[in-house]
Amino acid sequence: MLQLSELTVSFSSDTGCTTAVNDVSLKINKGETLGIVGESGSGKSVTSLAIMRLLPSKGCIINTGKIIYQPEDGGSIDLLNLEEREMRNYRGKEIAMIFQEPMTSLNPVHRCGEQVAEAIMLHEKITHQQARDKTLDLFREVLLPRPEDIYKAYPYQLSGGQKQRVMIAMAISCKPSLLIADEPTTALDVTVQKTILALLKTLQQKHGMGIIFISHDLGVVAEIANKVAIMYKGKIVEQGLISDVFNHPQHPYTQGLLACRPPLDKRLRLLPTIMDFLKGDISEINLPSLEVSQMERSLFHQELYSRKPLLEVNNLQTHFPIKQGIFSRIKRVVKAVDDISFVVYPGETLGLVGESGSGKTTLGRSILRLVEPTSGKITFSGQVFSGLSQKEMRPMRRKLQIIFQDPYSSLNPRITAGRAIMEPMTVHKLHGNNNQRKARTLELLEKVGLLPGHFHRYPHEFSGGQRQRICIARALATNPEFIICDESVSALDVSVQAQVLNLLNDLKREFGFTYIFISHDLSVVKFMSDRMMVMKDGMVVEEGEADQVYKNPQSDYTRALIGAIPAAKQFGN
Repeated sequence: MLQLSELTVSFSSDTGCTTAVNDVSLKINKGETLGIVGESGSGKSVTSLAIMRLLPSKGCIINTGKIIYQPEDGGSIDLLNLEEREMRNYRGKEIAMIFQEPMTSLNPVHRCGEQVAEAIMLHEKITHQQARDKTLDLFREVLLPRPEDIYKAYPYQLSGGQKQRVMIAMAISCKPSLLIADEPTTALDVTVQKTILALLKTLQQKHGMGIIFISHDLGVVAEIANKVAIMYKGKIVEQGLISDVFNHPQHPYTQGLLACRPPLDKRLRLLPTIMDFLKGDISEINLPSLEVSQMERSLFHQELYSRKPLLEVNNLQTHFPIKQGIFSRIKRVVKAVDDISFVVYPGETLGLVGESGSGKTTLGRSILRLVEPTSGKITFSGQVFSGLSQKEMRPMRRKLQIIFQDPYSSLNPRITAGRAIMEPMTVHKLHGNNNQRKARTLELLEKVGLLPGHFHRYPHEFSGGQRQRICIARALATNPEFIICDESVSALDVSVQAQVLNLLNDLKREFGFTYIFISHDLSVVKFMSDRMMVMKDGMVVEEGEADQVYKNPQSDYTRALIGAIPAAKQFGN
């Protein structure tokens, strides 16, 4: 159906020329799913945009290659030779694409249904009413609830999973022969991700589409693809059948991708990283030496839980009233945190897991009084601070810190990394003068694996993993005792994620930190945690030792979370 031959794509700028895709050759047959796997910057998305002819005209050069498409009515066409007017006949109708971020792909000022209907009317000579009826049928096909309401809704009124289904409906609206899905499940909970993957499989069988599925997660690709191509620095370093590549990886990069995901069947002291494999510092043979024995873990927990709790939370509630009408009458109350009690011990990592909307983040922010609780008692290090004023809370804030989910939005784009780390020291009057604070900042940059030269760089000049390290350094600046990590690795590539998780554990051992680690990824929480709490609808539905909760879940909700974890996370471990 589609064949790429020796495709090379470069981008030119004032500083030089960068090759993003280097001599890539691929092919996909009708009804087949090809997975393209690699980290950010490996060239996956540029390859897909080249197929769709959506690369920018300025600064982008397709140096060599062919993209041969074979329509069902016979013949073959090199898409690179088509004029833009001719390409529009194929884009959307023959070859469609689901983009990575549905919120930025959907127009925020137009209703969702109208956007899908517009795409249909572009390619089919039908009336607006016929396009509307077809859109509603598509919404039912992709299993959207209340299709009439979704048709009239704006993108901001939908959940992430619902927005992604609208994008899928738009992509399949003209029954394309080939569907390109670019990271369609990256930001979704594991349970929503599972339903989206199942939906794509069903639609493929129904319409006989070929699918190119792009992801940085090998586990997700294993759920849906027949074949896989591994991309690294613009090149394909390995490709073949899923079972062959995953069970017998030949390239060190593939071996590293498989090994750096937290394993579910054992507990490791630290996660291997891709660079370990690329440098030849580690092999599959010595990975067992990283395992933590059950006896070792049991002895550590005996010592840990013999101490007095550092944090005590009693009957905590955080409710949000929903008001409506000109008199702002309370229509209903959202119980984001609903009567939760627990303790955290010094040196412990308490994992908090659940889907989006379960109340995890609100619980974390309520503990720190970033969101004011409705009721309940919070005691830290023997001091009750749930009733303190904001002025009285300030000295306490030095001891309690948070690492937010999105490092880019939690850093001020107008101040340098060094100033961002120095700021909390200045606020709390730590380390004497600015020269001493700068020296401490340089120490912290080194501690989190950054260079002294990074002090003067702005947030946009860093990668996602580096920005997260800056946020970790900023959290360390006040010498805290307790840190809440709120989805602090969810947006990172698997290898960068492994580096940050190892860093957090190293810092915990060095400084004796206590963590609450929040995530919707149960495998990551299991790796990090001593104990685990599972949240649903503002309540704790299960709590216990992390390994035991995974091995023997007591609630149906926990079993559903575990069942939704992509199976290939066990490959290569």
